[in-house]
Amino acid sequence: MELTVAKRDLLRLAARMQGVAERKSTMPVLSNVLFTAGGAGALRLSATDLYLGLSGTLAAEITKPGSMAIPAKELVDRVKMMPDGPVQLATSDKDNGQATMRAVGSARRYTLRGMPGGDFPPLPQPAEGAPSLAIEVDVLAELIAKTHFSISTDETRAHLNSALFEWEGEVVRMVTTDGHRLSKMEVKVVGRQASATMLIPLKAIHELRRLCDEVLSEARDTKSERPQLTIVQSGSSAFFQAGSMTFSVKLVDAQFPPYSQVIPKSFAKSVRAPRTAFTEALRAVSVAANERTGGVKLSLQDGTLRISSESPESGEGFDELPVDYAGAPIAIGFNAKYFLDVLAALTTEEVTLNLSGELDPAVLRPGDGEPAERDFLAVVMPMRI
Repeated sequence: MELTVAKRDLLRLAARMQGVAERKSTMPVLSNVLFTAGGAGALRLSATDLYLGLSGTLAAEITKPGSMAIPAKELVDRVKMMPDGPVQLATSDKDNGQATMRAVGSARRYTLRGMPGGDFPPLPQPAEGAPSLAIEVDVLAELIAKTHFSISTDETRAHLNSALFEWEGEVVRMVTTDGHRLSKMEVKVVGRQASATMLIPLKAIHELRRLCDEVLSEARDTKSERPQLTIVQSGSSAFFQAGSMTFSVKLVDAQFPPYSQVIPKSFAKSVRAPRTAFTEALRAVSVAANERTGGVKLSLQDGTLRISSESPESGEGFDELPVDYAGAPIAIGFNAKYFLDVLAALTTEEVTLNLSGELDPAVLRPGDGEPAERDFLAVVMPMRI
């Protein structure tokens, strides 16, 4: 295999592959990126951990077709050190386990120990004729941005260590929960009817977010219209294709909690608060909260929201801000981080906090400016303080 490729393009794609390549696997080949140089002037890079798969192509001058698997980390580290401009990559017929990387017009070069391309496991492919869905990349990016923070990081609880993606009629929805909080984001896509349900693991959500960010960045650079992403659900896997990138994921085979039963249907009290001021006060008071629980107390009375925290080790914290509230006094304890995660995901000037009793969950929504075709809410369970 012999080829020449632009450093910038190779580094961008190799770095994306590194996020998927498995570094701790008992199968050494999974820590590699597969290079496949065809005869049509296209170089394909692929990576997999047997659950996620990512492949992408870039333009290259192919002198000699072939394939080779190269360690992902070593590849990225060395490409970074190359001067800007063309980079040559070549493998030897005598030693299929070694590749040489050179900078065109420079003495700088590296040798890398790799593996034959034939040792690399094949990436899954969707079944022929499998139904596909088209969604704007910015819509999928918003669904993830508004919900990813409440996915459980406990990998032993697969049904919570994932995001529920649903497409019902004209509504696309993503729901996540870790058992202590829940986030739900819905977007109405007028004129498109579809039906799909899939449970996407947390690691795949991280990679999908990076893929969306990259596609949107390229669209801004080229001043393109809203790019779309194609979703294909085939068997136990889902495939997401945008531009030259294809991302595959083995879906979680588990039952997501009945989230609609968790969301309160009515509330006794409603508070309207300025988002930025609420965020700053919460963040300031949480500094003095108990390190183990992160708990703060929210107290409402006569148009004022008081936030307080107490720690046996570090003392107390207190702040207050004016809010739109005229109900009876109430005080409830919450984990400050849960509220801060939601507030950081919102962009509206105000937020609405719906409450019932001291032992009932709170529901946080955007307070203004949310378009009618978009609906977001977050449920946060209370805690004793």
